[in-house]
Amino acid sequence: MSSVQSNFVVPLLTDMYQVTMAYAYWKADRHELPAVFDLFFRKNPFGGEFCIFTGLEDVLGFVEGYKFQEEHIDFLRNLMPDCEEGFFEYLRSIDCSQVELHAMKEGTLCFPKEPLIRVEGPLCVCQLLETTLLNLVNFPSLITTNATRMRLAAGPEPQLLEFGLRRAQGPDGGMSASRYSYMGGFDGTSNVLAGLVSNIPVKGTHAHSFVMSFSELSELQFTTVRHPSSGEEVEFVSLVLQKRALLRCCAQSNDGELAAFISYAQAFPSGFLALVDTYDSLLSGTPNYLAVGWALHEVGYQPRGIRLDSGDLAYLSTKVRELFKEADAVIGKDIFAAGKIIVSNDINEDVLHSLKSSENSIDVFAVGTNLVTCQKQPALGCVFKLVEVSGQPRIKLSQDLEKTVIPGRKQVYRVSGSRSEYPLVDIIQLASAEPPKPDVRIMCRHPFQEKKRAQITPCMVTPLLHCVWNARQGRVQRSHSFSSDESIAKVEVIREYISRQLQQMRPDHLRYLNPTPYKVSVDQTLYDFMHSLWMKEAPVHDLE
Repeated sequence: MSSVQSNFVVPLLTDMYQVTMAYAYWKADRHELPAVFDLFFRKNPFGGEFCIFTGLEDVLGFVEGYKFQEEHIDFLRNLMPDCEEGFFEYLRSIDCSQVELHAMKEGTLCFPKEPLIRVEGPLCVCQLLETTLLNLVNFPSLITTNATRMRLAAGPEPQLLEFGLRRAQGPDGGMSASRYSYMGGFDGTSNVLAGLVSNIPVKGTHAHSFVMSFSELSELQFTTVRHPSSGEEVEFVSLVLQKRALLRCCAQSNDGELAAFISYAQAFPSGFLALVDTYDSLLSGTPNYLAVGWALHEVGYQPRGIRLDSGDLAYLSTKVRELFKEADAVIGKDIFAAGKIIVSNDINEDVLHSLKSSENSIDVFAVGTNLVTCQKQPALGCVFKLVEVSGQPRIKLSQDLEKTVIPGRKQVYRVSGSRSEYPLVDIIQLASAEPPKPDVRIMCRHPFQEKKRAQITPCMVTPLLHCVWNARQGRVQRSHSFSSDESIAKVEVIREYISRQLQQMRPDHLRYLNPTPYKVSVDQTLYDFMHSLWMKEAPVHDLE
């Protein structure tokens, strides 16, 4: 399996106005006009100053297989009975063999107004691609950015696990969230299918219901555990009770919970990790874990740790670590010192920052709802705008300057200066213009604000848009150097690419509070051209 793409991703996964425009283009004999569209966003998500572009692999899969099926044609014919039959014959004939896509590499840090994907081809076909391409880019890019921000908030040391499948927006949302949160820096997922499809490490232990299903020790069906070396059955329950009697912290622990932990340890002796907050984390859950863990160690296994799912996570994790140390002191060995403390319970980016600044003993954060639903910002807001038709650049004007579209077929360059190891500015130029050259001074202009300008002498210039689809030459050019069947490598390569870019970006652009905006400029030629086209197209108001 090389993609998480849904069976719903077909040409009919589009807005109705795309089809009505397609008919109008066809009726006016404009459907074959060469056109250029840009896919971009206008504002960075989550109050930050960066975004991460993902979803390209699914875009390529959609474009590669783009074809209206007979059931699609029949449905549209019934939906649009006044349209001429020739239009439906036209839809039956089209594919993306005349389309060309130029895109940033999947996983690229990107910024407002920059084309993430440049789509070139017949006007009608490009228009029909709009909704689906936006759908395939918006959510993946948002999830990846959200996951990356949480990784930055947690820091490099703790593990981050995605536990959000049950709260995700349907099966497709759950699969996408698992895949793209892993790209963004998470270390694993609870989603078993995502593990199969994308080779993401799968993690999970048990829920409160498993603990609550036991009431007393007599409910245990057998009392032994298998020895790791000899394979013989070793009496286990009496050993656990013996260890519990030796631990001072176990005076008030719940017998039903202890029975559940024993049963789970019998099932998974080499991976025993317990959820300890069903009744009381400090008075019952952790003491019962210590008793079972000590007994397991004596048999020949190593207990793994505990999970907290409620309460003051910083305080409780510190107290649990103290109980671990106290138990090791009683035993005279470091059995629990390396045990993992995992926390969950509505964790978000703000909570991660708060916990990072507080005293805690947390090793692993399990994040669910706030990651997979992007509660802080549920949509990225990518748009798809016509910027050229029949070789003539087009501009969309708006009273809101930020909604004005930069016209023409463009390229984006990431530029570093001679005095900085970090990128300083992204420069948007017409694709036909000469790229910026190292050691040659260039004027950078804000697209819309005349007084915002700066000069830079580039040290390093990196083009960001690359041809990723050119069916006329019979090939799909991937955004990274791997073959189409290497689904595992794709995720890992993109994950590493994102990590490298974060290290190469100036830290103040990535920080949580008051991040510095990264500069996105146009060169002088595009600035002058855009403003002349602006003056040409904008009506002049009469004052009366």
